[in-house]
Amino acid sequence: MEIIGVIAEYNPFHNGHLYQIEKIKQIYKDSIIVLVLNGYFLERGIPSIETKEEKTRLALKYGVDIVIELPFVFGSNSSDIFASSSLELLNELGVKKLVFGSESNDIELLKKVAKYQSTEEFKNSLKDNLKKGLNYPTAMNNAGISCIKEPNDLLGISYIKAILESKYDIEPISIKRTNDYLDTKSNDSIISSTNIREKINNNIDISKFIPEGNIVTINNDLLFNLIKYKIISDDDLSKYLTVDEGIEYRLKKVINKVNSLDELVSSIKTKRYTYNRIMRMLIHILVGLTKEDKEKLKRNEYIRLLGFTTIGSKYLNSIKKNLNLPLVTKITNVESKIKDYEFKAAEIYTLISNSDVLEFEYSNKPITIKLD
Repeated sequence: MEIIGVIAEYNPFHNGHLYQIEKIKQIYKDSIIVLVLNGYFLERGIPSIETKEEKTRLALKYGVDIVIELPFVFGSNSSDIFASSSLELLNELGVKKLVFGSESNDIELLKKVAKYQSTEEFKNSLKDNLKKGLNYPTAMNNAGISCIKEPNDLLGISYIKAILESKYDIEPISIKRTNDYLDTKSNDSIISSTNIREKINNNIDISKFIPEGNIVTINNDLLFNLIKYKIISDDDLSKYLTVDEGIEYRLKKVINKVNSLDELVSSIKTKRYTYNRIMRMLIHILVGLTKEDKEKLKRNEYIRLLGFTTIGSKYLNSIKKNLNLPLVTKITNVESKIKDYEFKAAEIYTLISNSDVLEFEYSNKPITIKLD
């Protein structure tokens, strides 16, 4: 039996994700799929347009066997932290193969780049490029092999680096991505999440592109006002994660001159500070994730089980005695700052969306699906 790992955000769960699950089941007929799922605020710092509960339900319905949570403190971070925390959880659950989407589908090239990026030569070159004022993606390209530029390939490199650096017995396997991440015009049955979100913003019916699902409406005006209040009222923004290099002074300077989240991001965006980096910073400020706490929270402290099938339940029962981290269903019983930040993120998500997610967070009941 193959234990297959998948890492996803499902923003939203669409036909491309369904294709990936079906492809895994086709290649590995006797397999269990374990999904690490990001929740309410994603790696790019943006809110999810599907709730954690809905994403878990859809994953289980369409072929995943076990869904576990990637906590906010890791999921709202850079790709390397996002990847290393996800791989730590998958390794704990005995995953032996990680399957991810790839634009190039050239796993040997991705391995080559990942190995180089794990060397001291690369790390020193990256530091030098960052000191020159380059943003992180540009500094990475200048320090490494610049032919890799597509987002899924770049994330795949982060996955492979995490496997190499932690010496996990996990084989990375790529599946060819069937669409362009940046394309917002295509109307094929499989299109990118970016394209789907753009169509939602333009009031275009998306039922053709998703198997099903309840899309959440995010109140971006309220999100902006909450961030604005936090920036105005907090005397020391520098204590929050990713607020670096004096950017807190720019935030204070412009916050009363802008009227939307887009204007705020545009007013402080530079070559050094990308859109994603700024959005992560603003979400860290809003949720209150401090540098001091994140320094203490470098590794997962538990495995939160969001849902499972009967097949997944049998597998978990067979391995739970050998786990190094506690497998948690009753999350309210856990004493952890990681959990505390997860609940803060959920409370803010409830405020800015048309969905009250707190009942699911406090229910202590993973979603279960019985399979014949």
